[in-house]
Amino acid sequence: MIESIIDKDIELLIFLNNLGTTQWDGFWLIVTNKFSAIPLYILLLYLAFKNYGLKKTVVIVLFIALLIAASDQTSNLFKYGFKRLRPCHDESIADLIRLVKSRCGGMYSYFSAHASNSMAIAVFFSLLLKDKVKFLSYFLIIWALFVAYSRIYIGVHFPLDVFTGALIGVIYAIVCYKLFKFFTRKILT
Repeated sequence: MIESIIDKDIELLIFLNNLGTTQWDGFWLIVTNKFSAIPLYILLLYLAFKNYGLKKTVVIVLFIALLIAASDQTSNLFKYGFKRLRPCHDESIADLIRLVKSRCGGMYSYFSAHASNSMAIAVFFSLLLKDKVKFLSYFLIIWALFVAYSRIYIGVHFPLDVFTGALIGVIYAIVCYKLFKFFTRKILT
């Protein structure tokens, strides 16, 4: 059963990754670059400050740091626990995929911290600002899905890595948001 899922995951990676073309590579490299999201993060902090004030925005930043740390460390735990090779390090398929980046990254793949972190930020801020900024949630979820897909496009993650990362990001964001609401209601009021 597991081997069947892994085989389908490999097939889907090869299919999706090979849909890419050199004319789109630059776009997806920008999407996957963590520094390209800095303007979005600044905007989200501004919106948090505008809607919650300085004190709660500082708390929001602390919760975001906690959220990203938990997501990253869980990803590392899974990567070194499962030890699934990245597609670009797996010699049985490395010649079948397009590696768009100049380098592959770490040795292990499961699960994508990029997918987890971007989805966690998207869901956390969607919940935080859902009643305050119209359509922001849609934009953030689409952005997170683009970041997640970019990992497949550039050839460094399998679809299951991305799906699992996004799912864990959603779960962590919901838990972190509930903790934030509890903390601000009990401590800051």
